[in-house]
Amino acid sequence: LVGQSKAPQSYLYNFTLQKSASISSSAYGNFSGAKAQEIVVARGSFLELLSPDENGKVQTLSSMHVFGIIRSLSPFRLTGGTKDYVVVGSDSGRIVILEYNGEENRFEKVHEETFGRSGTRRIVPGEYIATDPKGRAVLIGAIEKQKFVYILNRDTAANLTISSPLEAHSPNTILFDIVGVDVGFENPLFAALEFDYEDADGDPTGEALQATEKFLTFYELDLGLNHCSRQTAEPVPMSANKLLSVPGSPDGPGGVIILCEDQVIHRTIEHEDVSAVIPRRRDVPREEGVLITSAVLVQQRDWFFFLVQNESGDLFKVWLDYDGDDVSAINVKYFDTIPVAATMSVLKTGFLFSASESGDHCLYQFQGIGEDDEDVTLKLTDDDRVFFRPRLLKNLVAIDTIQNAFPITDMLVENFFGEETPQIVTACGTGARSSLRVLRHGLAVSEKAVSQLPGVPSAVWTLKTHITEEFDKYIIVSFKDATMVLSVGETVEEVHDSGFLLTATTLGSGLFGEDSLVQVYPGGLRHIRADKRIQEWKPPAGKQILRAAINTRQIALSLRGGEVIYFELDASGQISEIDKLIVGQEVTALALAPVPEGRQRTRFLAVADADNKTRIYSLNPTDCLQSLAMQVLPATVHTLVLLEMASYGGTSLYVNMGLINGVLIRSTIDRVTGSLTDTRARFLGSRPVKLFPVSVGGLQAVLALSSRSWLLYNHQRRFTMNPLSYVPLEYASSFQSEQALDSLVSISGDSLRIFTVEQLDQTYNHTVTQLRYTPRKMIIHPRTRFLLVAESDHHTYPAAETAAVRELLAKEDEEAGRERVKMEIDGEEGEAVEVSQDDSLGRPRAPKGRWNAAVRILDVVNNNTLQLLELGNNEHITCMKLVDFANHGGETFLVVGTCKDLVFEPVRKCSEGFLRVYRFDAEATSISLVHVTSLPEAIPGAICPFYGRLLVGVGPLLRIYDLGKKKLLRKAENKDILNHITDIQVVSDKIVVSNIQYSYQWVKYNLAQNTLYVIADDPLPRWLTTTTVLDNLTIAGGDKFGNIFSLRLPPHLEKLLHEDPSGGAVQWNTNKKIAGAPHKLDMVNCIFVGETISKLLTTRITPGGHNCILYATVSGTIGALVPFQTREDIDFFSTLEMHLREEYKPLCGRDHRAYRSYFAPVRNVVDGDLCELFAMTSHEIQAKIASDLDRNPSEVQKKLEDIRNAL
Repeated sequence: LVGQSKAPQSYLYNFTLQKSASISSSAYGNFSGAKAQEIVVARGSFLELLSPDENGKVQTLSSMHVFGIIRSLSPFRLTGGTKDYVVVGSDSGRIVILEYNGEENRFEKVHEETFGRSGTRRIVPGEYIATDPKGRAVLIGAIEKQKFVYILNRDTAANLTISSPLEAHSPNTILFDIVGVDVGFENPLFAALEFDYEDADGDPTGEALQATEKFLTFYELDLGLNHCSRQTAEPVPMSANKLLSVPGSPDGPGGVIILCEDQVIHRTIEHEDVSAVIPRRRDVPREEGVLITSAVLVQQRDWFFFLVQNESGDLFKVWLDYDGDDVSAINVKYFDTIPVAATMSVLKTGFLFSASESGDHCLYQFQGIGEDDEDVTLKLTDDDRVFFRPRLLKNLVAIDTIQNAFPITDMLVENFFGEETPQIVTACGTGARSSLRVLRHGLAVSEKAVSQLPGVPSAVWTLKTHITEEFDKYIIVSFKDATMVLSVGETVEEVHDSGFLLTATTLGSGLFGEDSLVQVYPGGLRHIRADKRIQEWKPPAGKQILRAAINTRQIALSLRGGEVIYFELDASGQISEIDKLIVGQEVTALALAPVPEGRQRTRFLAVADADNKTRIYSLNPTDCLQSLAMQVLPATVHTLVLLEMASYGGTSLYVNMGLINGVLIRSTIDRVTGSLTDTRARFLGSRPVKLFPVSVGGLQAVLALSSRSWLLYNHQRRFTMNPLSYVPLEYASSFQSEQALDSLVSISGDSLRIFTVEQLDQTYNHTVTQLRYTPRKMIIHPRTRFLLVAESDHHTYPAAETAAVRELLAKEDEEAGRERVKMEIDGEEGEAVEVSQDDSLGRPRAPKGRWNAAVRILDVVNNNTLQLLELGNNEHITCMKLVDFANHGGETFLVVGTCKDLVFEPVRKCSEGFLRVYRFDAEATSISLVHVTSLPEAIPGAICPFYGRLLVGVGPLLRIYDLGKKKLLRKAENKDILNHITDIQVVSDKIVVSNIQYSYQWVKYNLAQNTLYVIADDPLPRWLTTTTVLDNLTIAGGDKFGNIFSLRLPPHLEKLLHEDPSGGAVQWNTNKKIAGAPHKLDMVNCIFVGETISKLLTTRITPGGHNCILYATVSGTIGALVPFQTREDIDFFSTLEMHLREEYKPLCGRDHRAYRSYFAPVRNVVDGDLCELFAMTSHEIQAKIASDLDRNPSEVQKKLEDIRNAL
């Protein structure tokens, strides 16, 4: 891969395939205007604006790459304003206030003020943001010491202004949370949870730490004196972790709610505290407390309450009993159970958006607010603890979900289903929310209806009966010798009084004029008026109509023999023949563009002939059917579509040509001369390409059908082409009805299908298989292609013990006269459907130190688990590999590394490690244990096959094992590895050992002496997470800080090893703990992607595409590093990146080069995510950059599309 470039150094092009799915923070508000219900979310380095539509589907309105780490978000609205702003805390060392521009569909910076150094540092503010409820001030705080207050106001032009920062620093203080207190229009007040460690820091005995208290501190901003002062500081429980601002007068009593372990406390400056106990599940270990992780305010005009969520996902309703400012009681009641959320937002329209920590995000609708009389809390002990029984959703109902692959723990690429492109398989999730996701490149499709037809149709159209109608009235289905007309209403039924000729095949149909219809069939043209009067046109004797192109005022027909006849709608509403054209070749395709608004006709007609030529003809009355342009193509055109789409801040007219060899060609038509420019081609499939103009998301698009269906559309000012994850289609048309808005009707075989395309920004759709525990490793069996998945979890009982705990709790309920918790929901047809208790309510939580693990054999194609083998014995799986042992005839065994009683603090250790060897049965559908090899107090971190034997990393030891009858036999060992081994790769005759802290060490095995010795290492320490081999001298790796890099072995070392196989000239007799290995690795490439790298693969994800480095991050991002093929490409994209760094300033104020060089300078990598923002710049900037590149903007866009399509 690295050697593909002829340049002295290898250059890579980095771009994102799938954005981060994890949402770290969110802010609800009216950002686009009054009464808009929207949520701003931070997804890694992307800032997105989400809004549910009228059907409850969450739509992404805008998505912007900020090239920085978003740490916090907070909305605010100036007094008297109608729309909200959002304050962003990031790693830029600046406070940024953003406003959403609906016309440009993007966020724009209103203010950007610098206050400190860049980077995510303890003392640089940005981790916490609090705004005054009246929008008068904002406080931005650091984890330690620093806090700044900014005053917000308006100038005389009603524009937002921001003051200079006012300091509110507290030295030697750690900040846990901060909120703005609702005090009306008095001086703004902020409440902070703080811990002063000054005394504890100077006491080595630790006694001072035990006596140190945590405080709730109030900071007051005096608007008159322009000064922020510390008002009061009162102690709170040490377990306090979160603050909630209570609405003030007249909506509530004001003050703050302090969320602590097992209790909530209401506190104001003037009144005494009021507290309440948080109910807990009966299966939570008694020594563990209940901790609240997220909370949200639910408020209407005359009431409010809080929803708080604990670590198990249980929601509690918290409300106050108060009279004026005097609070008499605080109440906590179980509300519902949903997956654990990182952040929650409540919309005024009755929706709750939950950004899940693990698994898909979900939008819920309120069905109630927990005011029923059912008592779900129990008092079982003599202490203050209150218990409750979790149940299925009662007050909430799930409306929509957003795919979330966080966290990705492993990834592989394999074509399990024999499709054109391989699938990306990811191991995702944690605990009961764990899953295996098969990612296919394509837009997700929601199927609305499927109906079998009496034969195999050839085409389908949808028609309105009047130009002002919103919904379609007819679906026209054409067969070989007949036509079927279906009327669309509450039901779809066949009709015979539409005026259509039903005894002939239909070649084309459409709405003509305001309220009439046309039908084209081989024997003529039929014009059906609104009053059912019919006008017929017949072709000359002996000729038949072969093809037709129709818009609302024009018709073009091609006859056998290469003749084209052109019609228009005249002033009397009749069809009038205008002109005819003799092409000279058989016409293979025709196309008319839609009539522009306010015009009588479209100007251009596109005609393709059997001579592989496409011509553009004028339809103006002065030069009707005069040829304006011609394009010679490599194959015959099968279909044509003329369509106007957005381009460079305006619109352009495109001719889309589908060829019989499966290639799509797209050219731009000059509106003045009709000439064809900016031609682009892409291979779509093995079948001829059929093209159809459709409407998706309210915008014009093109549906291209080949062996796979593709959608060509504009999304967020960028032209995009993505396949559909759906069955192969033969014909399609747009469809609108009350039951299926913005849909498509299509033909596949003998079925009629209605479907919608949703989430146009999600280019990969997920097929999900639920797992029992958190997946750790995945392996493909080479013969059967079954998937082996290693799963393990902490705080988890084995499955049998989990069932026993639940049965014990159920028996206690029966003895107390309480009904068992029902695990059934109403199905689509009203029947009771049983649901998994693990998925809905989670599992009973085991005490700390309890582990459980399992090995699963999964048939991915049939989504069937063939075997699930639980290990028990409190073991955790650390590694797993397939090994062909030479001393057993090359038979394939599964070797699993486990450790018992694993703990991570104060140091990582276990009571015993094991190497488990399993044998497959004949069909590889199950495994059986051969033997177990004990590793006393050692953790097996990595396993790798090595020439018929087994390499194992046991803590810091590298060992070679062979398979014995009763256990694995140790053959060789190296003790020079500096720390715990996490991965082992074999590169030809060399071994690459990944160290958890000290990067890589390359090891050579001397067969004659049976020794392992280190030949090279990396001079820089790296906290490695994953490795992939590029070639015999080069590897690529990722670390937990978000860096991806490639390292190369010095070329002279390879020559030295060949000349001296014994390695004597390579080894040093010096202290290797100090000097390291005798040779050092050279860094070739490096880039920072912002998220912990969980997997790297060297693979090819499209047929005929280039090899690439595919990477996945813990947060769910999937990206690729593609090698440049020519020096010209390196120069072009490097120059483009340089210009965009100057012209496109990141939204949050972070310098792009500094961001990509977070821990080490970016080296020989071009940031494709930045280059692709070329389309987001203004037309003037595009022209300026393109001019410096000696190209025009369309050529720059073409280069960007080509390099992405080459993947």
